[in-house]
Amino acid sequence: MGGAADMRKKTKDRHSWKTGFTTGSCAAGAAKAACLLLKGLHQGTEVDIPLPQGERLQLSVHRWDMAEDVAWVSIIKNAGDDPDVTHGLEVVARVQLLSERGEIRIRGGRGIGVVTKKGLQIPPGESAINPVPRSMIQAAVREIFPQEEVLVVIEVPEGERLALKTLNPRLGIMGGVSILGTTGIVRPMSEEAFKNSILPELDQAVAYGHKAIVLTPGNYGFRVAREQLMVPEEAIIQMSNFVGFLLEEAAYRKIEKVLLLGHIGKLIKVAGGIFHTHTHVADARMEILVAHAALAGMDQNSLQAIAELPTVEGAAEEIRSKGWGSLLFKLAERASHRAQDHVHGELQVGTAFTLLNGEIIAWDAPAKEIGKEFWRWPPMEEEFWRK
Repeated sequence: MGGAADMRKKTKDRHSWKTGFTTGSCAAGAAKAACLLLKGLHQGTEVDIPLPQGERLQLSVHRWDMAEDVAWVSIIKNAGDDPDVTHGLEVVARVQLLSERGEIRIRGGRGIGVVTKKGLQIPPGESAINPVPRSMIQAAVREIFPQEEVLVVIEVPEGERLALKTLNPRLGIMGGVSILGTTGIVRPMSEEAFKNSILPELDQAVAYGHKAIVLTPGNYGFRVAREQLMVPEEAIIQMSNFVGFLLEEAAYRKIEKVLLLGHIGKLIKVAGGIFHTHTHVADARMEILVAHAALAGMDQNSLQAIAELPTVEGAAEEIRSKGWGSLLFKLAERASHRAQDHVHGELQVGTAFTLLNGEIIAWDAPAKEIGKEFWRWPPMEEEFWRK
């Protein structure tokens, strides 16, 4: 009973999850507090700011100071119960009054990334402070300085180090983190939010004019695509478990061809019509492999031996060693057909399976055609395909 009670305590009801606030809110709050300090108004430990949807948010000031005509304030990012790597990050705003009338100039300083690739909300060469946070900073500053020309420099002291744990290097945002947020509030990450967080990579591929892309579950496939197929980074999308979602979004964006590339233990699920590949949603990897092996005529003893192996990779190696390698190629072909059916033929799809060591062990004809047409298809033996 005690164990069950403890488990209930540890399992948190999604409706009771704590919200937090974005780096955009931190920047806006720090900028407004610095304006108050610069104007000689009382600087307390709290500051409130307007949010994009009309609400207001109260934030705690972490540190503040003045040096000559520049005031600076910092606020600590609080992501609530969202698993955000920027939780606890210090966001600093340095504010300087330039003249009695003019615009608000917003720049990124230390720890703020610089955009180097097109396809994002900010053009190349600009600091990675997204449009909504910029508007929030302007609105907050205008509550103190309604018409003055003000320079606001946003800094994140730990930004350069922390950026390595984010998607920024993949997106071409170099040297620091981004200032983000569309509502100012962080709500615990839902699956839908996570899926949508992948879409900027797809938009970037479109902006670069790629008509063919690689969809891969994660880092293993990314390295194979980059190092063996020589695919440009911006044409490689790490889709996590959301195969169907990314296929649909690629079709919507008029991508013409998709190569599904990744570990056989993940992508074999697509051959069974599974388009959300998280194990908690559907884990029929071995069943799919054994069913197709049976349909191909494998004897019962061999089927039993394969079914008892602990991993699909081990089963695939066993199948290859017994001369049944063509089965893996047919499963790749099956995965492509299921994927194309999923998007009603709006994409041409090829599939290639790898092992954990990066070896490509099976593929279908469209995969090879897409690889040769757009990138590089490495020389590989096809004896298993021909059997």
